[in-house]
Amino acid sequence: MARRIGILTGGGDCPGLNAAIRGVVKCAVGLGWEVLGIKSGFEGLLPPHNVMPLTLENTSGILTLGGTILGAASSGRFSAKTGHGTAGQLPAGLIRETQDAIAHLGLSAIIAAGGDGTLTIAQHFHEAGTPVVAIPKTIDNDLQATVITFGFDSAVACATDALDRLHTTAESHGRVFVLELMGRYAGWIAVHAGIAGGADVILIPEIPFRYEAIEKQIKRREALGRRFTLIACAEGAREEGGDFAVKGPMRSDKEAQLGGIADRVSAEIRKRTGKESRTVVLGHLQRGGGPTTFDRLLATRYGVAAVQMIADGQLGMMAALRPPDIVGVPIKDAIGKIRTVPPDGNVVRTARALGISMGGADECR
Repeated sequence: MARRIGILTGGGDCPGLNAAIRGVVKCAVGLGWEVLGIKSGFEGLLPPHNVMPLTLENTSGILTLGGTILGAASSGRFSAKTGHGTAGQLPAGLIRETQDAIAHLGLSAIIAAGGDGTLTIAQHFHEAGTPVVAIPKTIDNDLQATVITFGFDSAVACATDALDRLHTTAESHGRVFVLELMGRYAGWIAVHAGIAGGADVILIPEIPFRYEAIEKQIKRREALGRRFTLIACAEGAREEGGDFAVKGPMRSDKEAQLGGIADRVSAEIRKRTGKESRTVVLGHLQRGGGPTTFDRLLATRYGVAAVQMIADGQLGMMAALRPPDIVGVPIKDAIGKIRTVPPDGNVVRTARALGISMGGADECR
């Protein structure tokens, strides 16, 4: 009988997931294996088993499709992260129940595509003896052990396009625009898009900001005859000594929902400078739409690599980009501590060399 493997997509959706699913199916079918798609993350494994057979026919045409045909899940019984990224342990009873369901479905291995939360769950199952491999997926690009995750390039392209569009209206009206971007605890999207989109100020979680530094940059630009300012702001950016901007009440089965920092910054700018300041929250537009060419290719390579790792008996491993190759690394090396933007790294130094303010205390001197 053919080997049967399952694939699930956990956490938030992102461009490239369907490309990864397609890569898994095409590679597995080429080996004579069956593939079962597990809907709504790990929850789909439990009775009544929310699953669907994946074939060459029903995955045809999904390469360029955004989102995930299997559905995503970022809360519920399988939430490994809550609050501000606090890691928990899955109940032993839930793990046993899921393992029984995996055996009932006749699955010889599971492929889990996701970010830090999903991969933390995958590691729990690996430690409990479940054959599992992982694919790194997150628009935040904050996973350890791989150079880049798919979804990030597509999100940066969307954010850069937004900055390009805001540039013309900001310049026309002499306004300050604060663009709030995703990036809970890592500012990769904001700093990459900020540089590529010509932002004048970039605020990221890794560098606590001072309003004095932002005000100084705005006034410096005014003195040069530039009446407008573009600010790229990660949702997890914080004022020095301040706390995260959070929307809604905290839930016990889900991470905190960040948002609102751009409104805070915009209001303070109006108060300090008297300039007209507007806020734009890009939100889930960064997750939507089809993947860029880079993300299509990367996700496909990850999907194929995941199947090959199962074939080679490399379980408990994650497909990772180590240019120019895709290699297997232990899932445990990719989780537990997110990869953040180095405050003194090349990307930040590049931004500062271009005259972009990072809002730091050092700029207030």
